[in-house]
Amino acid sequence: MTSKLTLTKRRTFLTATAAIAGAQFTGPFIIKARGETPVKIGFIDPITGSLSALAVTEVESAKWTVEQLNKKGGILGREVQLLVEDSANDTGTGVQKAHKLIERDKVDVIMGDVNSGIAYAIMGVTAEKKVFHVVPGGHTDPITGKDCKWNVFRTCNTTAMDAAAVTGELVKKFGKKWFFITPDYAYGKTLQENFVKNLKKAGGTFEGDMLPIANADFSATLIKAKAYKPDVLLNNMGGAAQLNCMKQFVQFGMAKEMALGGALYELETLRSVPKEALTGWWVFEWWWNQPNVPAVKTFVDAISPAIGNKKPTARHWMAYVSIMAIKLAAEKAKSLEAVKMAHALSDMELPPEVSLSPNKVRYRAGDHQLMSDIFVGEVQQAGAGGPDDLFKVETVVKGEDAAGSAEDTGCKINWPA
Repeated sequence: MTSKLTLTKRRTFLTATAAIAGAQFTGPFIIKARGETPVKIGFIDPITGSLSALAVTEVESAKWTVEQLNKKGGILGREVQLLVEDSANDTGTGVQKAHKLIERDKVDVIMGDVNSGIAYAIMGVTAEKKVFHVVPGGHTDPITGKDCKWNVFRTCNTTAMDAAAVTGELVKKFGKKWFFITPDYAYGKTLQENFVKNLKKAGGTFEGDMLPIANADFSATLIKAKAYKPDVLLNNMGGAAQLNCMKQFVQFGMAKEMALGGALYELETLRSVPKEALTGWWVFEWWWNQPNVPAVKTFVDAISPAIGNKKPTARHWMAYVSIMAIKLAAEKAKSLEAVKMAHALSDMELPPEVSLSPNKVRYRAGDHQLMSDIFVGEVQQAGAGGPDDLFKVETVVKGEDAAGSAEDTGCKINWPA
């Protein structure tokens, strides 16, 4: 017997996949190339599972970006082919798909995964196979930290960068007594560690729970949080789990009892939460409303018609920058050889029409982490900019300032002989 929950999940998945032009995920989604020797980019992301909304957005942007590239000559004058595989939010599946894309489909580049644990596992495959690998949206620190690889570059922030950018604002505005609700996997663990480190420096105290990445019932944890009476509840969950937590937070009448805050509260989630949960101070890794950066408006105006006339999210930006960085690396290296591309991209400053940010942005040579701007501000009910105007930027923190030195991350890049 099919449950109402199963039917709801199925309808949600069908709606999400329709947003990327009906792509079929039983096999790879391919943009057919006109040339005989296409540049193949394999993209592994959790199209199904609790992080699917974020993954679908990334794939949607990757598809659009590849289409734009192919209209302008592709990469190295060759058509670009995008092959998408569903990791299903499962590490073993993600690794399996990486082997398939590299060994059977002969891709030139790998991208992925939203799930930090899967991205981390895929790194082992791409490093062994010497394949250029860009992580658009997996945040756990070791990827560009102690376990960094010569062939791996990351576009989204580390959890250390996000925590460093927002901790001071949360302490200053609300107080030093915090309660964490954190997903129990690679991303959540490193994020909470970094928050705790910064909070302790400020003299703060905390309690919290670590819960499964796809957790749906937060009642016991929220009761525990109410009893603790924190100044701030930090909801570090992601995707559907963060949405469910926010809904239950409102149902429990906690919106008037404590502040909300944390690292990522993404536009995909903001569009679905109750209006009472549109509050608190958070981090956005990119924001569509940057009036002083002309290239941003150009990008927003170009991509919006292709994504249902909505504003692009940080996930759109992550995938766009990742693919454009692949193009820039290949064309600087005049090659698709991974080692040559990796050397070419190291310390390359991205042009404004790629970075879409107010400050200089580069993939730092010391750890291959993108030194991107971090947007700290307050979530709000829809403003004058329309239904997607749900965030008010208060300050932009330079990636270099939030990241610390490459040496401090523990990264030591070992290049092939």
